[in-house]
Amino acid sequence: METLRIEALTVHQQLATGNGVSGVLLVLVGILVVAVLIAAFAWGRRIKARAPAPPRPEEQPRLPADGPVGYAVEDREPDELAPREQRLTPHEVKGNGIESRRRR
Repeated sequence: METLRIEALTVHQQLATGNGVSGVLLVLVGILVVAVLIAAFAWGRRIKARAPAPPRPEEQPRLPADGPVGYAVEDREPDELAPREQRLTPHEVKGNGIESRRRR
């Protein structure tokens, strides 16, 4: 048991004291992360540069001279519901307004 403690202590002591390798390793990992971030930023800029530019004001769609066209006007017939003590569940409600259009 005593030998295990001594070995464990020595391993921890070796890791704690180190010989500079762990510090160098951390610096290399940091440089690698920064390089990957810079590469991702450059790649995103290239992709954005290839995308089409937004339309200029003269390329925007305009309203016709006689105003907007094609308004949709709907006249729906109300579906009267009988008074109940409990609320209706969605599957008990008829067609969401489609029924009255189909009858015509």
